[in-house]
Formats: sequence, C-alpha cells, structure tokens
Amino acid sequence: MRGSPENLGITEYYVLYSNEMGNLDKLRKRLLSKPKDFTFGELETLLTGLGFELSNVGNTSGSAVRFINRETGKIIRLHKPHPSPELKPYIVKYVVSELKQGGYLGG
Repeated sequence: MRGSPENLGITEYYVLYSNEMGNLDKLRKRLLSKPKDFTFGELETLLTGLGFELSNVGNTSGSAVRFINRETGKIIRLHKPHPSPELKPYIVKYVVSELKQGGYLGG
C-alpha cells in the first residue's frame, strides 16, 4: 500500500485502497481464467498485492526468481519469461495451483 491514513485523508486512503483491491481482483480473475497472454508484470503485481516479495535466487541465477511470502513462508519458484513477457501455460497452471493450495485464491 502506497499510503496510510496517517499521511492521507481517509477519503483518499479509501479510494487508493479500493482501486488497489479492484485491480487485484481483476488480476485474480484473469489468472484463474488461465489466459495465454498473462505477463510476468501482471503476476508480479498480483503476488506483491498478496504479500509476496520478488527475490532473485542468486547472482548467477539467470532468469530464476522466487516470490516469497514472509508471513506464511510460501515460496513460488519460476523462471522469468524471455524474450517475450508472457508466461507459458504450464507456469500459469503451476502458479494457480500454488496460490489455491496456499489459500490465496480460494478453492
């Protein structure tokens, strides 16, 4: 969350929160539909909104990344797509499965 009630008025905070939650809801629904054009950027936005942090595995990791939720200990490992930003269908299925298993998407 970019702001908090301490540095924003309650109306501005509510609007910001509602917009962010609305965007997360849209991304959740989009991911669950398992589209062929879901991008790494969309995934990063969704996972960050769900409390995950992006972490490169190491200096020599290449495209290997992991998303870590430090609160729950859940880790999602994958390779960043290249040269195209779209995730492969098997990666989308894997992420949906992991998020459902962790209770992040329901089901």
